[in-house]
Amino acid sequence: MDELQPPHRGGPPWRSGARSRTAAGLPWVSTAVLLVFVMVGTGFAEEGQGRRPLDLAALLLLLVAVGVLLLRRRRPLVAVATTCAATLVYLAAGYPYGPVFVAVAVGCFSAIVTGHREAAWWSLGGLWAGHVLVSHWLYRWLPPDGDRAAPWTQQGFITAWVVAVVAAAELLRVRREQWAAARAEREAAERRRADEERLRMARELHDVLAHSVSVINVQAGVGLALLDSDPEQARTALTTIKGASKEALDEVRQVLANLRTPGDAPTSPAPGLDRLPELVEQAAAAGLTVTVGSEGAPAAVPPGAGLAAFRIVQEALTNVVRHSGSRTAEVHIGYGSGRLRLRIDDAGPATGGDAGGSGNGLVGMRERAAALGGTIEAGPRPDGGFRVLAELPFTGPDRDRRPPEPPEETT
Repeated sequence: MDELQPPHRGGPPWRSGARSRTAAGLPWVSTAVLLVFVMVGTGFAEEGQGRRPLDLAALLLLLVAVGVLLLRRRRPLVAVATTCAATLVYLAAGYPYGPVFVAVAVGCFSAIVTGHREAAWWSLGGLWAGHVLVSHWLYRWLPPDGDRAAPWTQQGFITAWVVAVVAAAELLRVRREQWAAARAEREAAERRRADEERLRMARELHDVLAHSVSVINVQAGVGLALLDSDPEQARTALTTIKGASKEALDEVRQVLANLRTPGDAPTSPAPGLDRLPELVEQAAAAGLTVTVGSEGAPAAVPPGAGLAAFRIVQEALTNVVRHSGSRTAEVHIGYGSGRLRLRIDDAGPATGGDAGGSGNGLVGMRERAAALGGTIEAGPRPDGGFRVLAELPFTGPDRDRRPPEPPEETT
């Protein structure tokens, strides 16, 4: 049945075989094999039937019935209609029954699986009705001489054959549609996964670079301002820039390492709340004093929730460095039953300045919280400062993971 479409990933096993085609895309080989089978098989089948012997006209009709199947891919409607018509003329002429019905089945299958269902039904129904008419009424005037009406058992067999061909073709059509739908669903899922991975990579890179670049921006300004008046302080600023840029490069390499061949293990663990002291040190290098406090019994936080919490705090402190006139910030961590609550405050006021941000920081924080089923609230406080509130639910923490020590009060 080489009229089926080219094999594709995820299809049935019998569709993966190679098929012989010419440059025109016509199934020459399979049609030739079918023609030989029909010609030779009919020669054997005519023995004992008492019908008209095969002659040149019969061979030409068989050639037409099979040869037109060369068009079953490009013109399935023409193929099935011509095959059924040639078969009906062949039977009406009194020639013996035989493998010609295989050609009819192939034409019917090709038409139905390519969407020409009504054409296949009408052609096959016309063949059946024409056979009933010939074998039970017109046989008196048609060859061979002395022919009698065909037994109804024979007609029942032919009817069952027609129903079986149509049912099998419809079943194959439904299966093909299911395979196509499953393939389209897999492709859509792959596209969604690729989009989600790109979004995750973009969010990670934004969070890594935004914080480090903000520190570098602030320290570069300090270094330029003090280059002449206080060279030692300018040197300290340059040292801070060097450390921040090195850390940024290390984190970017870690993020990009996820693009390695699937299945490779990460080279280093994702950052979590245990790295908050590093954020405090970086903020201090940018001139920001950060106080960290906690509430509740510290719990083992899964890596995903720990990474989200770390990035949210990092982005909130970055925004303080960029947009707040305050040089102090408070980070409060609350441990609850399967929940982690974060509160980051600064006294303000907002400066309205920009340190090179893209404006996607708050969006990224909300996306991280939403991915865990949590929430983020960010906005100005009544006293003029700014507050970020995050609630991150998590379940099933790793029991073998040791809970982090409570963060100490750090100034």
